Amino acid sequence: MKERKRSDQSLDRLKYEVAEELGLDDDIEERGWSRLTTREVGKIGGAMVRKMIRKARREWGKDPERPT
Repeated sequence: MKERKRSDQSLDRLKYEVAEELGLDDDIEERGWSRLTTREVGKIGGAMVRKMIRKARREWGKDPERPT
């Protein structure tokens, strides 16, 4: 159970980090998550997935963007 909670917290941190990078943090503060458009939520989710893939590739030593 602790592992799941830690994982959920990590994803929440990543979600807020990505939202800030995309300039959506003010919108979230003003309107809340439930009032974001599908497009806005999709941008956040897509960016989260790309970040997670890059991180996994780096950890596995298979990142094509990382010099060897």
